[in-house]
Amino acid sequence: MKGLRKILSALERAGTIVEDGLLVLILTSMILLAAGQIVMRNFFDFGFIWNDELLRLLVLWLAVAGALAASRSDKHINIDVLNRFLSDRASAAVRTVTHLFTAAVCALVAWHSLEFVRTSYAFQDRLLGDVPAWALQAVLPLGFGLIAWRYTVHFARALAGLFRPGPAK
Repeated sequence: MKGLRKILSALERAGTIVEDGLLVLILTSMILLAAGQIVMRNFFDFGFIWNDELLRLLVLWLAVAGALAASRSDKHINIDVLNRFLSDRASAAVRTVTHLFTAAVCALVAWHSLEFVRTSYAFQDRLLGDVPAWALQAVLPLGFGLIAWRYTVHFARALAGLFRPGPAK
């Protein structure tokens, strides 16, 4: 059991490093591309025609990567109006249901975005000149699928916490 925990912990650390690295890479690329385009247009009357489309795609990738990173430690935006009025145990129960609902919604979005990517593949859509659109859009089902998985894990942990003796966490 300790060996499995060690492996899972190492995989989680590796995933965190990959996610954070992806966020830094995408954001840095966006800043450099946008600044480069501004300089080229203003000083050289020149620019890359594909740059704006690439920046839009990078915004999509950044949003999905950011949402995935936020799901890592359950740091998504939420409104805790009820928590002020509920006991610790009731608040933990609400959090458990919220995790399940979030996992279900993200799984549904992952499914429908997969259908969108399949359609894009079937119609052989192209972006950035001649890049298959499905390859760039695949971030949607992958990202939402991973978020659904994470919130399923959050749900399982929260559910287990409800049945532990003592105060719920």
